[in-house]
Amino acid sequence: MSLEILDRAVLEAGCRNLFEPQMSEPAFKSEFLKTMQARGYIHSITHPAELDAACLKGPITAYIGFDATAPSLHVGHLIQIMMLRRLQQAGHKPIVVMGGGTTKVGDPTDKEGQRPLLTEAQIQANIATIRGTFEKFLTFGDGPTDAIMVDNDEWLSRFGYVEFLREFGVHFTINRMLAFESVKLRLEREQPMTFLEFNYMLMQSVDFLELERRFACALQMGGSDQWGNIVNGVELIRRLDGKPAFGLTTPLLSTASGAKMGKTVGGAVWLNADMRSPYDYWQFWRNTEDADVGRFLRLFTDLPEAEVARLEKLPGAEINEAKKVLANETTRMLHGAEATEAAAKAAEAAFEQGRLSADLPTHEVVGAELEAGILLAALVHDAGLASSRGEARRLAQGGGLRVNDKPEPDANRNVTAADLVDGVVKLAAGKKKIVLVKPV
Repeated sequence: MSLEILDRAVLEAGCRNLFEPQMSEPAFKSEFLKTMQARGYIHSITHPAELDAACLKGPITAYIGFDATAPSLHVGHLIQIMMLRRLQQAGHKPIVVMGGGTTKVGDPTDKEGQRPLLTEAQIQANIATIRGTFEKFLTFGDGPTDAIMVDNDEWLSRFGYVEFLREFGVHFTINRMLAFESVKLRLEREQPMTFLEFNYMLMQSVDFLELERRFACALQMGGSDQWGNIVNGVELIRRLDGKPAFGLTTPLLSTASGAKMGKTVGGAVWLNADMRSPYDYWQFWRNTEDADVGRFLRLFTDLPEAEVARLEKLPGAEINEAKKVLANETTRMLHGAEATEAAAKAAEAAFEQGRLSADLPTHEVVGAELEAGILLAALVHDAGLASSRGEARRLAQGGGLRVNDKPEPDANRNVTAADLVDGVVKLAAGKKKIVLVKPV
């Protein structure tokens, strides 16, 4: 089928492959889509030729939505933020939609169970702490290509229930909604899916329609798991308003070894500095798998393609230099040059020179508990160096656990105040993870 045609039957079957980015010849003329294709952002596009032509005519407006389920976004959101950055760099206008309304419902996409419902106060507090992250990546203002931020609670909460159903419910069929992958997976696993969650895709479609009417927004972007929701919005706009509307999704990222992007032993890799220190953030990128270095440099930094190509081809141990570039570039973009330099120096001191630094991550314990003795396996787990006490024991038995730079084969021994050196206990797991245990 032609790429220019949005085949309804294919969409209803939940197809996510209307456009595959691995085409042998460049398919686009617009700077935005050429960049997105070259750097590996594209998974699927509706009406690709029409969207390409629209990008050539002048600035288009596009949005991505972010629900406020926590006080910070995490690395899993970073590719979406970078898509908005690429859009603005190409001369178009980004809209950041904070999900003050949709967070009240919960997105069932790629979830095994219902998300906990947050209060209005919790949601607004989360939005307030998330807001600053976007200012690191986008330029906000009143200009034609300046980014803006809106809260979908502004329009979603004004609808009465009957009014919402009468105005929009008629355009969605249960048959089609049941066919989308996110719904099918929950039903096949016999996991409960509430009617509240079932309404999420309607709300997201109305978001797109409202943004089109308020700001002439023509493009919604998101992860490939949002394909069904995005397509519903595209069709709703075209059906009700007869306006051009497009959808673009990016692949869901996993590492070369198959792990979900951004998941670590210590939990999510948060973007807010008070939830994930600049040092830990820098170290996360420094620990990138060799096979992922080039891909991540393209997706998460502004380095030109020629430099990325050079770095990803570094042989043997030299690839570690490319990893340091990745860590420096990503950390500088989020936390600034000063924090990046401090993180890099702390890592060099700890791993290459064997010295301590105040910028190393710390884990505080009650002084009296340390005096009495804390089980090493428990301490290693609580400090985020192992996912469980059992893993901590296996780490010790395999020679990968060190206390104050000395191998420790027994994770069942107690760590006490006698282990303090210069007021801290230095724990290390493998060659790349260090935590200073500090009594308070």
